[in-house]
Amino acid sequence: MAFGGLDKKSNGAPMAEINMTPLIDVMLVLLVIFIITAPLFTHAIRLDLPKVASQVARETPETITLSIDDTGKLYWNDKPVAFAQMQSRFADAGKSGDQPEIHLRASKETRYDVIARVMGAAQNAGLSKIGFVTDQPPQHTTQPVQTAPNLLR
Repeated sequence: MAFGGLDKKSNGAPMAEINMTPLIDVMLVLLVIFIITAPLFTHAIRLDLPKVASQVARETPETITLSIDDTGKLYWNDKPVAFAQMQSRFADAGKSGDQPEIHLRASKETRYDVIARVMGAAQNAGLSKIGFVTDQPPQHTTQPVQTAPNLLR
């Protein structure tokens, strides 16, 4: 008997081991149920939606590409800009309703203090969506490198 209390020859001590058979049976039944029902969750309904010419419901925020070359020169959407002008543009962008995303493209040789000052100016203006743009690594390396902008929040 699994409980061990009805046996006349036992000394009356409680049984110290757990019967795993019912637990395994329940887990196997649940596994079979999930295997059967999982494909049903991914089934999509095909709809032929009507084609109507209308305006976009939601506007996407502006994207600002800020590039920094080896010497520390700043480029706002590929146009040269001074640091003071960049700060005033950040302030104007921070006051708008939708915050733009800033894609920061910095050369490998750019000094860290230039990047830190740019990020500080963006943060002081209230801009928090800053992404770092990088290139894809050569195929022979195995180091993970971010290829899309990383948005800091």
